[in-house]
Amino acid sequence: MHSTTKLGTVALAATALVVLAGCSGGAGGSSENELVIWMPTQEDSQGEAITALIDEFETQNPDVTVTLEQRSVDEHKNAMRQAAGTNAGPDIYWYWEGSGLGGELVNVGMSLDLTDYYEQYGWKDRFTPASMAGITQYDGFHGVPWSQQGEGIYYNKTLFEQAGITEAPTTYEGLVDAAEKLKAAGITPIEFGGTVNWDVMRLLDSLIETECGADVADKLNTADGDWAAEKCVTAAFTELKTWGDNYFNDGYLGINNDDAAQLFFSGQAAMSLEGTWYNSQVVDNGLAPENIGILMFPTGTDRLYGFGEAFYVNAASKKADLAATFLDFGTSEEGQAIVDDAWAALSVNKDVPVNDTNPLNAIWADLFNQAQGVYTNNDQNFTTAETTEYWRIQNSVLTGDIAPADAGAEFQKFRDAQ
Repeated sequence: MHSTTKLGTVALAATALVVLAGCSGGAGGSSENELVIWMPTQEDSQGEAITALIDEFETQNPDVTVTLEQRSVDEHKNAMRQAAGTNAGPDIYWYWEGSGLGGELVNVGMSLDLTDYYEQYGWKDRFTPASMAGITQYDGFHGVPWSQQGEGIYYNKTLFEQAGITEAPTTYEGLVDAAEKLKAAGITPIEFGGTVNWDVMRLLDSLIETECGADVADKLNTADGDWAAEKCVTAAFTELKTWGDNYFNDGYLGINNDDAAQLFFSGQAAMSLEGTWYNSQVVDNGLAPENIGILMFPTGTDRLYGFGEAFYVNAASKKADLAATFLDFGTSEEGQAIVDDAWAALSVNKDVPVNDTNPLNAIWADLFNQAQGVYTNNDQNFTTAETTEYWRIQNSVLTGDIAPADAGAEFQKFRDAQ
């Protein structure tokens, strides 16, 4: 029977010392038939789904034990960085695909190139083109797709009606108008949890796309764009400050995303900037999905905000064959039927149909079909150091410590110094 543990970074550090001191082999458990997987803490539907998947794999492979170790999102990131370059890590790890996150671990040699397994299992023909884009970006095949996430604005139809909003906004100006009407009706327009910087970052990323357009935004985020020279950067930070001052929930800088989300689930906030994983959370928290709408952030570029997530095999693991067997099962039609829509509205397996029992899944299928490309979260575009500085400036603009007009130059100064 598999085991599940929830650890913190202190526990990880102690575990790493023990493993390094007592094991000269590869990563993972001490038994050749024990497979160790690390991922962020899975709650509700996702927790049930990963448990069911592991249970079925162990049933079909009775000589194998799967140990799942879970931590909070930020602790998971720290744990992976601590384990990189050591034998103390897992056999399989879940991570984001962006060049600034998954790519960070690829660049330090932690991810095993899975080209041989893609050939062995026919994975090249299994996955959707969109889900493969993040896997092949480093040359070779790093990781196996797990979810392709879109992010947009979830809104409460009843609260919109109470505020006199008869149609979902399709332009940025319309979105601001909706926020103003909600505020006038005494309803918190949108919720954010500021203690996890990436939550508010979603709005800033979308405002960069809105104010700068797709081409300039791509240069700023992934190439050699000049954050100091582009007036649109000042416009984006100005809009961020406006939203923070006028439309966010009170005290947002002092709470995390989970606490902020309860404002949406309880009907106290009308909007939430979240992703496809939110579909199951809406149901888990007792909301009727028929009363929830979803819209792409109206940037004017028609690109969808989103990112990919994958399971990677640790290059230090001595159990790569066993790891590949698990990943093959997890992404097969059988495995995907077990996890269903717990992580995303659409499966990465191109042969798995959309589960329309939750009507929000069908909405996302339409949004993906309508999208004219994708722009990615900046904590996946940037290096860890750049992300930290991006968040510092973001928060300083919101608190008034940095003027919006100075934010771009501040960030560019940091990038130039790297």
